[in-house]
Amino acid sequence: MAVNNTAVIAWGSGEDGQLGLGDNEEKEWISSVTSLSSVTVISVVAGSRNSLAVCDDGKLFMWGWNQRGTLGHQPTTKTENIPSQVEALDNVKIVQAAIGGWHCLAVDDQGRAYAWGGNEYGQCGEELDKKDDSGRTLRRDIVIPQRCASKLSVRQVAAGGTHSVVLTREGHVWTWGQPWPPGDIKQISTPVRVQGLEKVKLIAVGAFHNLALLEDGNLWAWGNNEYGQLGTGDTQPRSQPVPVQGLSGLKLVDVAAGGWHSTALTDEGEVYGWGRGEHGRLGFGDDKSSKMVPQQVQLLAGEDIVQVSCGGTHSVALTRDGRMYSFGRGDHGRLGYGRKVTTGHPSEVPIDLPPPKDDDGSGLGRWCAKYVACGGRHTIAIVEWRAAEADGLI
Repeated sequence: MAVNNTAVIAWGSGEDGQLGLGDNEEKEWISSVTSLSSVTVISVVAGSRNSLAVCDDGKLFMWGWNQRGTLGHQPTTKTENIPSQVEALDNVKIVQAAIGGWHCLAVDDQGRAYAWGGNEYGQCGEELDKKDDSGRTLRRDIVIPQRCASKLSVRQVAAGGTHSVVLTREGHVWTWGQPWPPGDIKQISTPVRVQGLEKVKLIAVGAFHNLALLEDGNLWAWGNNEYGQLGTGDTQPRSQPVPVQGLSGLKLVDVAAGGWHSTALTDEGEVYGWGRGEHGRLGFGDDKSSKMVPQQVQLLAGEDIVQVSCGGTHSVALTRDGRMYSFGRGDHGRLGYGRKVTTGHPSEVPIDLPPPKDDDGSGLGRWCAKYVACGGRHTIAIVEWRAAEADGLI
């Protein structure tokens, strides 16, 4: 019988404990997050300076930077380098979560959303306003997760630099917080519906830009557009959703948003990228040019990509047979293959782990990546052991 074991791996910057390895060192190669080996992780999120894991039983684990209550409990130290369960959510079953600039969101199996962390822009939602002497609203960090968007039945949560976005079970999109770089617009702490979007399948949010993939396969975008990350052919910001250009005729199955760049994935396993191109994060082979409309990433053509994750300045693409290709900025070990050279050429990240302990002893098989999440300067992934007889690819 084939052994089916999973592990969580991490690499890149560890200065805030975001790798979860028990130290604050950076790793140029992948390492196993052994403290999660006793739970079954179904999804992971890498934020700018921290990380989380959602387990099959609905438990949520977090680690990394905690100065703003971003780990879901009262901070006792600035950083935590070993995953710990978010106890405040122990009595609900979390199914999906997101990390923003310094706030976090989660949704449970009943469609209830929760928020915690930094709240100076109302990104965690409504709270009884406190005013200072000059009448300005004072907002404090939310260190224990609390309900947000309580009138909505939520299917997916997404978090930007200082704003929050949710997709409801009706296929509508709602948002609150500060959706623009600070100083541009008044923030809102009560969810407002994003007009013009119906039948939305999934959402992706960058630092200050937003993507919505509709059930019909069309992609819409709104928000900051400084580097062309909306894919409109210009750099004008959009306060309302507009169609992303250059993707007509393609059947899109997934989208991802990095800090300032975007990707879309077709049902044929092809990757399209646009937005900020500096450091090679788009995978076009160079390390400079931004793209204002989506273009196919030819260097990944023929690889049958099933997922792409976009970080701050790097990206990772995952193939159907479980290989990972990284590209973009190389310092801090972001690319995961031992070289700190920035490159726009995708290269494979070796998954060099020993076989699982309960393997039949032959050691025949390989680790295959199932899911990947890129953060500011680090990456977290879920890998699965495929025994040789179960994997004709060996």
